[in-house]
Amino acid sequence: MSTENEGNAVPPAPSAPPVPMASPTASPQGPAPAGNAPTAPLPPVPQEAPAAPTAPAAPEHGPAPDGSWPPPPPVTPAYGDGDAGGPGTGWGASYQQPAPKPRGGRGGLVAAVLVAALVAGGLGGGLGYTLAKDQDDRGSTTVSASDSATQVKRAPGTIANVAAKALPSTVTIEAESDNGEGGTGTGFVFDTQGHIVTNNHVVADAVDGGKLSATFPNGKKYDAEVVGHAQGYDVAVIKLKNAPSDLKPLALGDSDKVAVGDETIAIGAPFGLSNTVTTGIISAKNRPVASSDGSSASKASYMSALQTDASINPGNSGGPLLDASGAVIGINSAIQSSGSGGFGTGQSGSIGLGFAIPINQAKYVAQQLIKTGKPVYAKIGASVSLEDSTDGAQITDQGTGGSAAVEAGGPADRAGLKPGDVITKLDDHVIDSGPTLIGEIWTHKPGDKVTITYKRGGQEHTVELTLGSREGDN
Repeated sequence: MSTENEGNAVPPAPSAPPVPMASPTASPQGPAPAGNAPTAPLPPVPQEAPAAPTAPAAPEHGPAPDGSWPPPPPVTPAYGDGDAGGPGTGWGASYQQPAPKPRGGRGGLVAAVLVAALVAGGLGGGLGYTLAKDQDDRGSTTVSASDSATQVKRAPGTIANVAAKALPSTVTIEAESDNGEGGTGTGFVFDTQGHIVTNNHVVADAVDGGKLSATFPNGKKYDAEVVGHAQGYDVAVIKLKNAPSDLKPLALGDSDKVAVGDETIAIGAPFGLSNTVTTGIISAKNRPVASSDGSSASKASYMSALQTDASINPGNSGGPLLDASGAVIGINSAIQSSGSGGFGTGQSGSIGLGFAIPINQAKYVAQQLIKTGKPVYAKIGASVSLEDSTDGAQITDQGTGGSAAVEAGGPADRAGLKPGDVITKLDDHVIDSGPTLIGEIWTHKPGDKVTITYKRGGQEHTVELTLGSREGDN
């Protein structure tokens, strides 16, 4: 897989809550209605029932709900102008009492009482709104939380707690070449001596006489220098000049024990936005990735990566990928891009496919760089095709610059491998291409014993070999 090194519109809320229209109210100072009649006078109830009362016509209603799920979508209320039933009956609209019709028997009484209840309901709504408005006019009823309530205690496993502990040990790196070109990336404190681990492509511009600086979240900025860089691993170590004495290295986890689905926390400076924290999970392990910065002079880096859906963007490169306990399990290094830039930058952003160098490999590389300034790579001593393939890694007929494809006396030669052999497995890992094989070999150290499965002439063979070593990027 070749990668780059680094919703729905919400309808606007109404600007103010709808205000009910004037409701009929009773004036406490006005004269009482004659005969102490209710606001809506009841029609007289006949003492003697007529011969055969005619049943009142049933009011018309919309169709009853059918009880199915999901329910039908709500009708947008027309505030102050009627509800779904039609104009004049909406929230806050004055009730228009129909002219009373003489009815006989109990049916007329029920209808009249119903009319009175509706009018009383209108009164209650109007008075309730008026009382609430008057109370608001006298002062706010908002209750503020006490100081003790705002002092939230966050458990050690929460993202906020992990971020609070990790952020002070991350830095935003600015690298600039002698001709003024450069960029921004991220790094994290590796030890108390001032060593910072990051990606090679983050500091590449400053390797030959450029400028390099690291800024902590508290705003303190330090000049730095490159101690060593490994282009193939895409790992680099820089050292702060006049480093502070209170540096706190981040704890390193065990990337071999990471499981798909584990929570992840990424810290970095996406698009220059320093100290950004994003979260996700481990989406896959041992993902073969060949990445570069896209420049014509750039050489590919190979990794058997941790894949995460935590948002990673240009500027996150070199930053730590943490587990739920806050331990570093990887170095954010590359993203799979959709190929189109956003926000007018011309750079592609996260689509949920980010890749990190496993920390077990990065730790070994960083220690070698601090010790000698040069990377050490494990090797099998054979050249393989780098073309896209799904069948395996084929040993080429000729090596780089006309050299032999199988190094004489090297690990592959001693194991009996020959040009044309197709390597399909390294230990239990399926090998589908040359870059995949390189990435898997580089997860090991020189001297490790591995089992190689290969095909020759349609026949499958298995052989064990001891990995050799190569120092430097050339």
